[in-house]
Amino acid sequence: MTTEFATHAADIEAIEQVVATVEHSQGTDELLPSAYRHILALFEGTEDGLRAREVRQALGTGTENRHVENTRAKLKRLVSRGILTEPEPGLFTLPRPMPPTSKQNLANPHRTPT
Repeated sequence: MTTEFATHAADIEAIEQVVATVEHSQGTDELLPSAYRHILALFEGTEDGLRAREVRQALGTGTENRHVENTRAKLKRLVSRGILTEPEPGLFTLPRPMPPTSKQNLANPHRTPT
C-alpha cells in the first residue's frame, strides 16, 4: 500500500467519522451517499458556512455553473433533511446547538437580562 493511498484511506475514514457524528446528532441513521459525506466533512472545518462554489473549489472539482448548481441542489437536500441550515440565501452551515435557556427567559422572552 503506497503512502498516498494510505493517506487517502485515512481521509475517507475521517470523513466517514464526521458524517456519522453529524448523522447521529441529527437523529439520522441512514447512511448518506459518498458525495454528500464529502460535502458534509467540509462543514466541520468552518464556522462561517460555505457557498456552493466554495464547496466545489474545496473538493477540487469543476466550478462551471452546471457543477455549482448540482452542488447547490445537494446542499438544499441536506437543508431539507435538517442536516444543514441556510441562514441566508446561498450560505450553508451546520446547525448550531441551541444555548440553554433559563426559566426566566422562557417566562418573559422579551426581557433582557440585567
